[in-house]
Amino acid sequence: MSNYTNELEQIENHLAEHRAFLDKYYALNRFICSGAQNPRTGGVILCKADSKAEVEKIVLEDPFHIHGAATYHIIEFNPTKFAPAFESLV
Repeated sequence: MSNYTNELEQIENHLAEHRAFLDKYYALNRFICSGAQNPRTGGVILCKADSKAEVEKIVLEDPFHIHGAATYHIIEFNPTKFAPAFESLV
């Protein structure tokens, strides 16, 4: 989960770069879904990774991080129950 530390106007300035970052990790089958929080104070990314350290490394590439536009809170969990459509993701 990310929380914006800049005004939305500044977030918008980095949005195209951020979306390219997202595209990279979707193509690598690391990101499962993502989107803005409501209200728009940050975002959420559901990520499949081998470790929390891997996610921390990925976050370093996010333009929102690079430009100091967001802070991050990583929640690690092991899914024990899920819809059948998600079975290939866990």
